[in-house]
Amino acid sequence: MKPSFFLLLIFCVMNAKINGQVNHWETICFDSSQWHYVIPDASTTSDWANLGFDDSGWTIASGGFGMGDNDDNTTLPSGTVAVYQRFSFTVANVNAITKLILAADYDDGFVAYLNGIEIARSGFSTGITPAYNSVAESQHEANLYQGLNPVTTIITGPLLQSALMSGNNILAIQTHNVSTTSSDITARYFLLAGLNITGNIYNTSLPSWFTPPFEFYESTLPIVVINTYGINIPDEPKIDGEMGIIHHGNGQVNHVNDDFNAFSGLIAIESRGSTSQSFPAKSYGLETRGPDSVNYNVSIFNWPIDNDWILYAPYTDKSLIRNVLTFDWGNKMGRWAPRTQLCELVLNGEYMGIYVMMERIKANPGRVNIDHLNPQDTTNNELTGGYILKVDKTTGGGVIAWTSPFLADAPSTASIQFQMHDPDISEMQPSQLSYIQSHITEWETALNSTNFTDSNLGYAPYMDVNSFIDFFLVNEITKNVDGYRISSFLYKERFSEGGKIVAGPLWDFNIALGNANYCYGQNTDGWASNFNDYCAGGLDVPFWWNRLLEDPDYAQKVRCRWEQLRSSSFQTDSMLAHIDTLAAQLAIPAERHFVRWPILGTYVWPNNFIGNTYQEEIDYLKNWLTARLDWMDANMFGDSCTIDLGVTANKISNPILVYPNPAHNVCHVRLPKEKYAQQVLVFNAWGQTIAQFKLNNQREIEIPVDQWLPGIYCIQIQNEKEIFTSQIIVE
Repeated sequence: MKPSFFLLLIFCVMNAKINGQVNHWETICFDSSQWHYVIPDASTTSDWANLGFDDSGWTIASGGFGMGDNDDNTTLPSGTVAVYQRFSFTVANVNAITKLILAADYDDGFVAYLNGIEIARSGFSTGITPAYNSVAESQHEANLYQGLNPVTTIITGPLLQSALMSGNNILAIQTHNVSTTSSDITARYFLLAGLNITGNIYNTSLPSWFTPPFEFYESTLPIVVINTYGINIPDEPKIDGEMGIIHHGNGQVNHVNDDFNAFSGLIAIESRGSTSQSFPAKSYGLETRGPDSVNYNVSIFNWPIDNDWILYAPYTDKSLIRNVLTFDWGNKMGRWAPRTQLCELVLNGEYMGIYVMMERIKANPGRVNIDHLNPQDTTNNELTGGYILKVDKTTGGGVIAWTSPFLADAPSTASIQFQMHDPDISEMQPSQLSYIQSHITEWETALNSTNFTDSNLGYAPYMDVNSFIDFFLVNEITKNVDGYRISSFLYKERFSEGGKIVAGPLWDFNIALGNANYCYGQNTDGWASNFNDYCAGGLDVPFWWNRLLEDPDYAQKVRCRWEQLRSSSFQTDSMLAHIDTLAAQLAIPAERHFVRWPILGTYVWPNNFIGNTYQEEIDYLKNWLTARLDWMDANMFGDSCTIDLGVTANKISNPILVYPNPAHNVCHVRLPKEKYAQQVLVFNAWGQTIAQFKLNNQREIEIPVDQWLPGIYCIQIQNEKEIFTSQIIVE
């Protein structure tokens, strides 16, 4: 990556060093230790959390403090809004303490300080110091009395170095209720020290719930390190943080103590997802920012510059690669799908396992390549495009933009509800929303009409038909139970770009490919588009997909596209080799991942298969995919292909000739007669661009492959009208 100027300025903000190995853990204070505490009032001074504050007038009592849950050593009066507490401890050698863990069992919000420096918070927005009578911004129930573990924050690196002092130290915590009439409040806190010496300093007894955090040192995957200054990452809004990435190249060893060489900068981050919010490994959305808190476009992993990124946690997908695979298949089809990079995450000093860094769907030349819709684009050609919409749940914060006048596919009687993805509905002018709603409704009306197959009166003038076919085939290959009805995107081009409604990009296949034990998702037979026939739900498949298949011409095009894919990059052996390549890269990292998250051999919603080893999960995925491809071969619509798909500008064309294949030192690429190339892009199995060549209207190209790692690669050749793709295996 060629860093921009602002990255050079802030490179020193975050130290890549993660403190050394922990020899053992000890408890500095328990929730039941003797604390100084007070129920604050207007006379409580603002310096109460500082080291030099005199708390001799405060009450000394056993924590935890609270009322209402029968888990309190010291009961607070009914109606308590807040409680302040302080614990003093001595540090003889700060260098002996590698990490601190603050464990918080609270109801409903808290802010914790070490010697007056904030080390953790929850229930309050960043930058706000709650007043003595403030109430928490959200409700949070205590965990321990329910048999659950407290929330832990690891303090390490620069924060630990700045807060911890030789000699006397003060841990100060303010806990706040969610309302003045709440029936309960809880304030139970533990402080544990990770020591790098063999001798004992504090209490060697540890809380019964405590499990030492996993120690992580090196990986052949990129290492992503994020620091949010001890603040728990909320669903929204985004909070400030820092991110560094260590990546020395594919297959090279990265050490957590290496300098950040792939990225180092400021970010804003929030947790994301709908159902996945309930998993212990959270997914995150983040923006890269500069010192002025303005979003900055950067290149990560040599991807096109942008400022919106996703860190996806493949918690319920024990193969760890279902999204990576599916997005790569989309790219091999000649469609843009988010680029992905498998990595390992360290968050606030804690190893979090394998994650997938990926691009967020948005209108941008490097992503969904349509002109962005700006607020001033309210007339003429500018009004007609730049819209990305989706059919999705609203539990992730989505807002319904409009409801279709047509119901979902029969026998469902559910409505089809559209959301705006980009731009956000709050940023749109009324005329823009009115336009896209009217245009989509006109398309649905034409598709629903008796003349729907007519080339002029039916659906065809509105749609990029080939994009719908590709979207359909990927959702069917994967037998995606969320397919079509959840996380399904469409975008609308401007008239100057073609003006079509385009299906895609692909998104969210973590419970596809046999990973769901409901709604027939585990079976390798049957069409996912028939979801409504055997699984009623509040979000059902829109009528478009099966209606299109009622047109014999469309169904025949699906057959032709399927045969084209199966004769090239979607051959069974190639697809299985792709899985093996990814699994080999993950063999050692997966061992760490499943130590951090010990879920092998355990059901995690909605697993159909429960493997006892990572290899069993990979074998299941391969066997399921093989059976699924065989079923689709035997049951594909139409007759053997006899028609031209008619793919034109910006769509995949006839396969190109690549030889030798497999290749060792060099490969040759030859385009069909009267075709020419201006640019070549080569993608590896992770969707990374590993090579790029500018050409002068050439028909045949020679590409050196002797420096490439063994594996499967996608070659994409472009001119101003067409994109040609093929696949090569390098041995």
